[in-house]
Amino acid sequence: MIRPLIVAVFVILFSVPAHAQLDQLEKRIGINDASGLSETKVASGLKQALQVGSENAVKIVGKPNGYFGNEAIKIGMPKDLHLLESGMREIGFGPKIDEFILSMNRSAEAAAPAARKIFIDAILAMSFEDAKRILSGDNTAATQYFKEKTTGQLTDAFTPVVKKTMAENGVVKQYDAITEQYKNIPFAKSQSLDIDHYVVSKALDGLFYELGEQEKQIRTNPAARTTDLLKEVFSHAGH
Repeated sequence: MIRPLIVAVFVILFSVPAHAQLDQLEKRIGINDASGLSETKVASGLKQALQVGSENAVKIVGKPNGYFGNEAIKIGMPKDLHLLESGMREIGFGPKIDEFILSMNRSAEAAAPAARKIFIDAILAMSFEDAKRILSGDNTAATQYFKEKTTGQLTDAFTPVVKKTMAENGVVKQYDAITEQYKNIPFAKSQSLDIDHYVVSKALDGLFYELGEQEKQIRTNPAARTTDLLKEVFSHAGH
């Protein structure tokens, strides 16, 4: 009788500290309460997903017609120049406008592969806390994270590539020729645009759009989880 009583008292006295110690032990060995996965596995799974998704996104946009053939990301005339476009088409310069639009998209397609290394570097630098928050976020949480954290770096890296490819494709010359013709139209207002910045911005918009689409696939479509690690991590995450 005495021994069971001692045991019962011991359990009552030490049950709370024991739970606290267990929590500390779980954190120490890297167990995530929500998923039962180690921190290393959670972070590795998300990083693998992002690598797969970013590689796919770059491949999709970084090929002929990757932008031009996709209405969701096709680079068109800037909104501020829609009147110019209408005016030029009305006086027979439609083919020149079409050629200009095609050249902008070709420049973006040529520049897109430069994003591959930047995405990988950003993925490797991601902390576990970032990974855990993204994993439990909405279907484009990772894409939004990258937009917030890497847009500046991507812009800096894209700009020289876009400028080079635009020069090779004659985009700036075509733009200058179009606006010069437009100036000859009576009552036409002068138009000014940093065409390099515009194409870089739209190229990144398209890239992030496709990255978001890839992220959605991995989160919502089990068939898109092409490795055992992705299947395990995202099934535990509830996606």
